[in-house]
Amino acid sequence: MTDPALYPCFLGPYGENDGLLEKLVVEFLRDHVFWRRNVHPEDPPAIPTSATLRPDFQAFEARLRRELHALSAALKRSVPFHSPRYLGHMVSDLALPGLVAQVLALPYNPNNVTEEAGPVTIDLEIRAGLQLAHMLGYGVDTSRADCAFGHLTSGGTVANYQALRLALALKAFPLALRAADFHDPALPEDDYAAFNLHPQAAIALLQRARDAVAALAPEERRQWQQRIESQRIEHLGQVEFFARHRQIAPPVVLAPLTAHYSWSKGMKLLGLGREQLLQVPERGMRMDAQALVAQLEQLQRERRSVLLAVAVLGTTEFGTIDPIHAVVAARERFSAQGLGFAVHVDAAWGGYLASLLRQQDGGLRPLAELRREFTTFPSETTHAAIAAIGQCDSVTVDPHKLGFLPYGAGAFICRDQRAMGLLSESADYVFAEEGVDDYFRRYRQLGRYIPEGSKSGAAAAAVYVTHRVMPLDAAHFGRMVAATIRSTERFIDHARHMSETTAARVHACVPFAPDSNLVCLALNPVGNRDVAVANAFVRRLYESLRIHHGRSVQEQEFYASMTSLHAQAVGAEDMADLLARLDLDPATLRAGHDGADRLFILRHTLMNPFLLDDQNGIDYIARYFDYLQRRCGQLLDEGTSP
Repeated sequence: MTDPALYPCFLGPYGENDGLLEKLVVEFLRDHVFWRRNVHPEDPPAIPTSATLRPDFQAFEARLRRELHALSAALKRSVPFHSPRYLGHMVSDLALPGLVAQVLALPYNPNNVTEEAGPVTIDLEIRAGLQLAHMLGYGVDTSRADCAFGHLTSGGTVANYQALRLALALKAFPLALRAADFHDPALPEDDYAAFNLHPQAAIALLQRARDAVAALAPEERRQWQQRIESQRIEHLGQVEFFARHRQIAPPVVLAPLTAHYSWSKGMKLLGLGREQLLQVPERGMRMDAQALVAQLEQLQRERRSVLLAVAVLGTTEFGTIDPIHAVVAARERFSAQGLGFAVHVDAAWGGYLASLLRQQDGGLRPLAELRREFTTFPSETTHAAIAAIGQCDSVTVDPHKLGFLPYGAGAFICRDQRAMGLLSESADYVFAEEGVDDYFRRYRQLGRYIPEGSKSGAAAAAVYVTHRVMPLDAAHFGRMVAATIRSTERFIDHARHMSETTAARVHACVPFAPDSNLVCLALNPVGNRDVAVANAFVRRLYESLRIHHGRSVQEQEFYASMTSLHAQAVGAEDMADLLARLDLDPATLRAGHDGADRLFILRHTLMNPFLLDDQNGIDYIARYFDYLQRRCGQLLDEGTSP
């Protein structure tokens, strides 16, 4: 059922809260105008009141209105993400607090690269990072040197780049100390060992180096800073750095087969190369922990280094969650044997699931307590995986996905902010001097640490205000996430029912049980054993569910998306099981043949909190399955059958 606490959180599928939105926007637009008039009230208006009577003013207004009306009309062909009939991609209606906060902040046009351009919103961004860090299980006491840190990005892709940058900077720093002849008892005596420290050991070494250099006289301090900086990988570049340290080679990154393509892009961008991205096999579209250990053992024998192991919290195709706790355990085991590496959680989609497991005091909710609220969520493995995030080194999470906020608002969060100094960049015309100890003062020069050179402060306002109005715990924000989980469980029930009721005409099944609120549906006409024919059937079905530029939104009953399963990604055992459930002949899955080298399936994102509208007695998921069954019958009657 729909949680009444969610009624004021959105504009609503029918625009039910239009009065509230209009009242808030007008109120704060007027407040903005009042602020402008009172910056220096002694200054006279630059635009005379008679300007509106000028012919050129009126002509300008006419052109403006004409273009805005044209834009407004064109936008009516937009995707109705707000509708409970939309089950497609990872987007839904916008949370009202974030929408209003972003509109409110836009006229001020803050740029969160430095406090000089965004003195208010840059603090909000730093606080938003701490809000997310707390939800994920990181320490957020800003008086502690090892406090977490987070900042916003345009999306998860840039956040993943940041994870790679930080991991490489930290991994390479001990070698810079060795090359600079810096002496510390914990600094290993050979390059390979220094390059393969546990991230926390490398951070401790970094902290001691900073303290030792800071204690020197000014001139000697400056010389040591330059000496160390000249040996860093960021200064030398990878070619020269690895040429000087011949005992080691560029490190690899381990990521599951379901990992987002941004990891391939990031490897290329960082200069490590796609060849260094090694894919870990999976079971049930989740990383195979045993396969990860086997790969690490092989790399250890070859004396190859690992930069990062990536675990996915909510795959963007199947809603599955990797065993993060097993990845952390593997890191601890191999770090103790001299093969240290960072662990990053790509939670671009599923990061906000952690709010459902978080108590108001920051503690983790017990599994038994959660299981009383749902049918199957969370599994023991899912609960353990989310609980282990706090032991990982960094996380990507997208507020513009399951945070219900406007594009583009991704976020990068790191467990221990001391490493962030390794990403520092100076620009005299923008940044203040070094040596700032206060947490907020340091990161108000945010552009020093991030990939971007300009970034929206309005987006930061949207994220921060939303988290303040709906704190990131089970009692508040978690209620929105809970609604999506209930919808997913209802979807799976309906899928099971469809499988039974259409058994004479269509095979239907959920290929992989999801761990979050993304769920797929595989279909095949009864009697057909050819993958190519099944794919043609699903593609024709998808034609009724995809966005058509020439079709009005009123003509379409429901929206869904489509994806495909490659045998290589799924694994032979899982693919064989799925094909058997669909009564498809594995021999027809022919590599290199168009339409038959993969299996097409429907994909659904169940984000909308109003899918189960009990107030009006509407179950949109049931309606969707009624539509699917009708459409399947029509296609079969039209001849899309074996």
